[in-house]
Amino acid sequence: MIRLYAAVAAARFHGLSMDVRDFIAEPGEVTPSPASLARWLNDQGAVARGMRLRWRDLVRLRSVPPMVLMFRDGSAGLMVAGDPDRGVVWLRDPLGDEGTPPVPLDELRLAQVWTGDVLLVKRRRDQSEADAPIDAAWLGRMVLREKRMMRDILLASMVLSVLAIFPPLIVMQVIDKVVSYHSFATLISVSAILGVMSFYEILLTYARRELALVVTTRLDTRISLLVFDRLLSLPLEFFEREQAGQVIGRVSAIYRVRDFMTGKLMNTVLDLFTLVVVLPFLFYFSPPMAWMTICAAGMIGLVVFGFMRPVGQLVGRKMAADMGRGAVLYETVAGIRTVKTLALEQTRRQLWDERSAEAALWGLAAGRMGNMAATVAQPFELFISRGVLLVGAWLILTHRGDMGAGALMAFMMLGGRVASPLVGLARLLDDFSEVRTALAEAGHVLNQPTERQALTTGLRPAIRGALSFQEVYFSYPGATTRALSGVSFEIPAGSTLGLVGRSGSGKSTITRLLQGVSRSYTGYLRLDGVDLREINLMHLRRSLGVVLQDNFLFRGTVRDNITAGRPGLTLDDVIRAARLAGAEEFIERMPAGYETWIEEGSTNISGGQRQRLAIARALICDPKLLILDEATSALDPESEAVVNANLQRIARGRTMVIVSHRLSSLVDCDRICVMDRGQVVDIAPHAVLLERCAIYRALWLQQNRHESGAHAHAHPAAMLAEGDAP
Repeated sequence: MIRLYAAVAAARFHGLSMDVRDFIAEPGEVTPSPASLARWLNDQGAVARGMRLRWRDLVRLRSVPPMVLMFRDGSAGLMVAGDPDRGVVWLRDPLGDEGTPPVPLDELRLAQVWTGDVLLVKRRRDQSEADAPIDAAWLGRMVLREKRMMRDILLASMVLSVLAIFPPLIVMQVIDKVVSYHSFATLISVSAILGVMSFYEILLTYARRELALVVTTRLDTRISLLVFDRLLSLPLEFFEREQAGQVIGRVSAIYRVRDFMTGKLMNTVLDLFTLVVVLPFLFYFSPPMAWMTICAAGMIGLVVFGFMRPVGQLVGRKMAADMGRGAVLYETVAGIRTVKTLALEQTRRQLWDERSAEAALWGLAAGRMGNMAATVAQPFELFISRGVLLVGAWLILTHRGDMGAGALMAFMMLGGRVASPLVGLARLLDDFSEVRTALAEAGHVLNQPTERQALTTGLRPAIRGALSFQEVYFSYPGATTRALSGVSFEIPAGSTLGLVGRSGSGKSTITRLLQGVSRSYTGYLRLDGVDLREINLMHLRRSLGVVLQDNFLFRGTVRDNITAGRPGLTLDDVIRAARLAGAEEFIERMPAGYETWIEEGSTNISGGQRQRLAIARALICDPKLLILDEATSALDPESEAVVNANLQRIARGRTMVIVSHRLSSLVDCDRICVMDRGQVVDIAPHAVLLERCAIYRALWLQQNRHESGAHAHAHPAAMLAEGDAP
């Protein structure tokens, strides 16, 4: 833990507020490594880098910001200065007071504890790759980060371009000298030269492919990490508006762009070096034939450019149809239980057929348009490979120029190398349409406003659980009516608040605001006297425990699911949370106990068991504010009784906000807030609400008719609310 506090202290020097509880260790890592600390700091808005230094480099750092030095026992120190004249560095204890004077250490004493690893930290000033818009410039910067390897690839390409000149020249010599004069000595010399050059060409080609493969792999990994990080930083409201299949399809489109940049684009750019080197030799052999080759390639470019817009439109519609088909597939697989139980196979099959037909039609249209473009361009390609040969033969027969048979063969060999990058460059324009569409689709998702600033900045107060709503108004995007209208109430820390009301009254909206899901409200919502929008969003959510009506469990063991938010906690912590949630008794009956594997979709456990595991997952971090949003509405009576029996123990020492349609589970709440049409109708304990709140009394009598028959007859208004009176 000392290394974590040292990293936090170094970040605090640059004005960054961080919490060690936000750190998630790498699997199997007992002590945080410089790499994992750097990853965590970078995620929190800093710029951090782990490196290894030698003493002579370390001591020269006279006046530096606090730098974390890693010690062999797993601890760390903060280096604040170096003195090469005296041969000492000045270290400060990361757990001590900032006013404590640093301690000098010389090389001998430091070498006994220091591993040689350091962690450098600074504040991020510019827009990072993680926040920059996803566009062609962003991808270009990603590629340029590999500039050293790209330089080696370009150097290899230049050498290969030079080597490509010699084989045609050697062929010319073989035809003009060896064959004509039957010179075996020349043939042996030429063969030796050709063999040596072929060896180096094979070696350089392998090296270039290897480097290109490494660049592609590193680029793919970096893009994958940044894209997934950007996806996780998008607000929940975005995922609620968009279809999941469409989101996945659009995000996946970024890999088409990556394939283009590291595939066709890179190969074409590399081949252009061959063009630059070889083109002068073509003009040396025959200027007329060289101009014919260039003009034919230029005509191919004009054809491609003319068809680019219509092909691009059709490709865009085909991609949209493909994403629509993918959305149907994802939705069907995700909801396969509903499909099977309601026998919806035929309906989903019909929908799939419609989407497949639409994708096929647009794909056929785009293919036909591309085929038409290829057909128009094909005569020019045939002229480059065949027509130029006939023109050259005619020039030789008519003795126009000094070209011989060997020179003609050399020209055709070099001409093929020139025509290939020219034709590739022309066809590259054709791919730009698909790439531009794919980039736009990916940007539609990845360029949405993120929560990154809220997740990495803000206050981190100690949470006690006192809540205060003052004239809070909130509307969902696109809604015509307010979800909350002038909501005002206060509850002290450590109390239990129940939220009741008809569907659509605003109960769940209040819990969403408390979780920071929506921050576009007006008025004042305070937690322990601090405006909720001023609190670091990550700190807020880690300080809350939330249990929903339908909770998702990940594929993994019971223990992994309970410790999902705190993977470093022990089995004792897991057992304590499970016991508090009433889950211990059924977990112990499972085949492997806490190591029992939960299948995808939680198919091997009941709904009540899944709900109690979700409650244990929320309680394991001991939150001071616990939100139960219809957490017991899907439970069977036995499971609900178990959870309700534990509510008193669960509520001890924390604030609880319980949303429930079953009023029987709220009677012990300190206060119950009755909502209607986004407004607070009344807030009081259960007994008081039965006496003075007509809405609450009507809801209570509807749910307790068997117990309150006589009482209901004494209240005609309640009978009218139930619909029993004529």
